[in-house]
Amino acid sequence: MLLGIKDLQADEDLGVKQQLRLLQQQNDALQEQLRRQQTLIESLTRKVDQIESTTTRSGRELQDLAGEVKEAPKSKTFTFGNVSLSGEGGVALFETGSRGTFPNAEFRIDEAKLFVEAPIWKDVYFYTELNLATREQGDVSLHVGELYLDFENVSRVWKQDRVLGLRIGRIDIPFGEEYLTRDAIDNPLISHSLVDMWGVDEGLELYGWLGKVSYVAAIQNGGLSDVNDFDADKSVTARVGFDPTRWLHASLSGMRTGQLDGNGDPWSALWFGNGFIRPLGAATKFHAELVEGDLSFRLPRGHVSLAGGYVHYDDNEPGVDNQRDVYYYSMEMVHELTHKLYAAVRFSQVFANDGFPILGNGQFGEYFFGYPTPAKLTEEIWRLSLGLGYRWGENLLTKAEYTFERGKVLGGERREHEDLFALEAAFKF
Repeated sequence: MLLGIKDLQADEDLGVKQQLRLLQQQNDALQEQLRRQQTLIESLTRKVDQIESTTTRSGRELQDLAGEVKEAPKSKTFTFGNVSLSGEGGVALFETGSRGTFPNAEFRIDEAKLFVEAPIWKDVYFYTELNLATREQGDVSLHVGELYLDFENVSRVWKQDRVLGLRIGRIDIPFGEEYLTRDAIDNPLISHSLVDMWGVDEGLELYGWLGKVSYVAAIQNGGLSDVNDFDADKSVTARVGFDPTRWLHASLSGMRTGQLDGNGDPWSALWFGNGFIRPLGAATKFHAELVEGDLSFRLPRGHVSLAGGYVHYDDNEPGVDNQRDVYYYSMEMVHELTHKLYAAVRFSQVFANDGFPILGNGQFGEYFFGYPTPAKLTEEIWRLSLGLGYRWGENLLTKAEYTFERGKVLGGERREHEDLFALEAAFKF
């Protein structure tokens, strides 16, 4: 009897050992499976990081209506190793009245741009914009737009995310917000506002976020020359944005062009009124200070944007007071009629009591250069643009527009016959 009990205990011990051994084997198998899964996850993470760094970044600074300084990825890019290539453009028909820029109903390549980007080291990227054609070039040839090194998220050095980034090279002038949606595929209309503030200049830019506040600050040469600066005084620009809610955005911009040399740099790098800021009379040095406020409301089926600003101009012409104060504002509304069809309206106006070179839809020879007689200085001008757009998809947009434009020059002469009719197909890839 005692022997039977011992045998039974031995059998039970053997069964427990077998169960423990089986549990140990199952545990080892689970551990091995976890190790394999972790290895797979790490591999996939590296691949995703590589894809994001080479194909989903577009170094082109395009800020949305929330005012954030961020890249807007292209829907598709072509990659060659670590180099990504994308592009966009527009083909159009323009016609103005007899005293406008396009009196002969012109078919035009309105815009053709290529964007090239490549990672350099960690969070450092190279980016360039190659302009094959733009509305302002006046020819179809290769021009360099932006070209810079982008040091993203420098603030990671002190463990702060997105607080500071740095760009060095040839950069958009970060004044106002209209330039952010100026490209054909981003602009709901075909024309721009009367002031149409934008420009590209060599320099250094800082950008980042502090909670709901975003900022951009740049030091640049100031003049139009791409290769030389003819005065040591630099252009300084800053913009601060605030987004208290998802549907409201506000920003304030300030800029001084710096002292510009009328002989070496006869025009500022900043585009203004479809022309440039240029010296008046026989001035050899000139400068301008500018301030602008922007306000945007996101609506369920569109948006409303408001902007207003001030330009103070002065120069050194002997014995003549050429100071000018120019005031301007712009209002834009876009409403989606259907999922793909939308209507857009924009009204803008500029006041310059003592007259200022404002081209608008007029002709350079009459309102900007004025050769052989002085250019006609505009005292007041307004523009009303009405348009329809149809988005066939993310990469294709067709739109039509009619723009009314009226103004007055010093002396009382009316500016007329500058209305614009335009059709355009805008695309990107």
